[in-house]
Amino acid sequence: MIHIRAISAAVAASIGIGLAWAPVAMAQTAAPDAAASVSKETHKAQRKAARAKKNAELKELEKNGYQPGGDQQNYPQNIQDAQRKVDAEKAAKGAPASAP
Repeated sequence: MIHIRAISAAVAASIGIGLAWAPVAMAQTAAPDAAASVSKETHKAQRKAARAKKNAELKELEKNGYQPGGDQQNYPQNIQDAQRKVDAEKAAKGAPASAP
């Protein structure tokens, strides 16, 4: 019985000490959370921009004959043909061609 009381007193003391130090630990991590949220927003904006660019490129390929959901027996050739057409259009307009 005395052994159980000693253990419960030790547990209560350790919880009390842990709670006493918690505000200090939270105060130290508050600033990085603010920086992380800005970083998250920046990262989200970059992902959105990359997705928009990828979707625009895919739309150009589809406009020039590539069908992503279509027959894939000629897969590398059909997307390469569409890319050549896109590059030819851009060259005719004076825009730089995309990388392979």
